[in-house]
Amino acid sequence: MKNPEVLPLNPLDTVAAKIGNYRWRICALLFFATTINYVDRQVLSLVLIDDGFRGEIPLTKEQIGYIDAAFKVAYALGFIIVGNFIDRVGTRKGFAFALVVWSLAAISHALARSPLGFGLARFGLGLGESGNFPGAVKTVAEWFPKKERSFATGLFNSGANIGAIIAPLTVPFIAINYGWRWAFILTGAVGFLWLIFWLRTYRRPEEHPHLSKAELSYIQSDPAEPTTRLPWISLFPKRQTWAVIAGKFFTDPIWWFYLTWLPIFFNDNQNLDEKLNLRTIGIPFLVIYLVSDLGSIAGGWLSTYFIKRGWSVNRARKTTMLICGLCVVPIFFASITSSLWVAIGLIALATAGHQGWSANVYTLSSDMFPKQAVGSVIGIGGLAGAVSGTLLAAASGLIIQSAGYLPLFIIASSAYLVALAVIHFLVPKLEPVQM
Repeated sequence: MKNPEVLPLNPLDTVAAKIGNYRWRICALLFFATTINYVDRQVLSLVLIDDGFRGEIPLTKEQIGYIDAAFKVAYALGFIIVGNFIDRVGTRKGFAFALVVWSLAAISHALARSPLGFGLARFGLGLGESGNFPGAVKTVAEWFPKKERSFATGLFNSGANIGAIIAPLTVPFIAINYGWRWAFILTGAVGFLWLIFWLRTYRRPEEHPHLSKAELSYIQSDPAEPTTRLPWISLFPKRQTWAVIAGKFFTDPIWWFYLTWLPIFFNDNQNLDEKLNLRTIGIPFLVIYLVSDLGSIAGGWLSTYFIKRGWSVNRARKTTMLICGLCVVPIFFASITSSLWVAIGLIALATAGHQGWSANVYTLSSDMFPKQAVGSVIGIGGLAGAVSGTLLAAASGLIIQSAGYLPLFIIASSAYLVALAVIHFLVPKLEPVQM
């Protein structure tokens, strides 16, 4: 007598087993690349509150603002080149090249001796790091069907928060025990380890030797798209392109403001009843960016959940973006409260809202554009965000010096709802672009 067949507890397990899950390995690589990207990006903002660094290279808030602006200028220039470069040479080579550039630039901070030296190092870092998101979003478009893209984007985008968590837990230890220069050297070198795994693992789905036919068929289950390369000039007349631009232009500077100025905000804000220094900043930042990490995943998951419930892509994406935008509104109160932990809670909610928003803005490009244009569209959107980020970065030091943090937190409170209104005006329905 044959033993009765044992049914799986979860029918989805059977579906996943039949399809395969190699695409999630690729998503994991994108997650780790984004984590490294944000660790390298945040080292300077933490070193700025190190007593040893301040004694050796004292910087004014205005100088910090201009150094930060140098990163944004290069980020903007990089998006002009890198998104299109990745579309031309392919994701594997383009992503690898970008990571080499930003890792070398991260290490070069250890050689800086003046504001000019740090400005040059930040410029190189911005140029290289501009390749991360065009490369990652293009990879998701290549490796995932549309119904999974927002969740996959939310997962890899959560690496930004993990990087922002790892940095304050590791950089202070390195700086205090070995000196601030080693903080740049050791964190910058990690990127080359990732590069080994990327070159060994990544191929396009149709060329990958370890991808099952069932999973390849699942990845390619969306309607066929044209394969002709689309030049940037053909994208600018499209309202869909400007919708992505709006989503990035209004909100990217807010996230960069957090990364650059939060350590300084918690270190010298006169309203707070407790100040943070390099030794005590780790746990509060762990809370902030762990919550924002959950926001990234939840934002990607929520729109996917709505779509699976039968909602249109348009309704699902915009509803999720509205929820995320509303999470940011209370942040203005963080600049006037006297309670350290109230400020931490409000900032954590806002960063979670931003990351959920960001996951859906990235997905808008793959909702509306064919795969061969996704890298370029994200590059154009990133350029817009970098331009507005440059303007805010250059002004932030002057604003904080003269009026405190409140004006900047008010800008953050309103930016997302303004952006959503503009997006909805430009694309009332998220329809594929007609090229």
